[in-house]
Amino acid sequence: MTGMPDNDDLIPDLRIANGRVRPDAEYDVLLFTDGACTGNPGPGGWACILRHVKTGSERKLSGGEGQTTNNRMELQAVIEGLQTLKRKCKVKVVTDSQYVQLGITQWVSKWIRNNWRKGSKATSEPVKNAEYWKTLVDLCRRHDVTFQHVRGHAGHPENEECDRMAVAETERFRR
Repeated sequence: MTGMPDNDDLIPDLRIANGRVRPDAEYDVLLFTDGACTGNPGPGGWACILRHVKTGSERKLSGGEGQTTNNRMELQAVIEGLQTLKRKCKVKVVTDSQYVQLGITQWVSKWIRNNWRKGSKATSEPVKNAEYWKTLVDLCRRHDVTFQHVRGHAGHPENEECDRMAVAETERFRR
């Protein structure tokens, strides 16, 4: 499609997300996220911790669904955190999901160009979870967002806390 803006025009600041993450003090908010699912699909949970950098105050959020996928819960955690913000902020999203980090920083501009399909042909397979991705793109347009990937289950305190919260939500929906 001609005349389509490049990724930097669609989602400001994503070019920074691939390896040149700024020091925490340069952000307004740190958003730690995780998703979990028992079975795929199956009951799932998401969780996030929002930390205001200057004051250190935190807000923890979590939720879940009875029938979902792990990737949806990973996306939902970021969406819920960003939707909580009342004004435009500089946000660093810290996620253990390569699907989320690579999707928003590398793949989404192509998906938008291809009308939410994996390839440029009309017969190409639609992008999975497109509604989640569209919501995330809209939220990234409202804020100055950088995405940082961390290894899951590797001792990152906030990632471990989000994992515990997301798993607890999954258990709530298993009953």
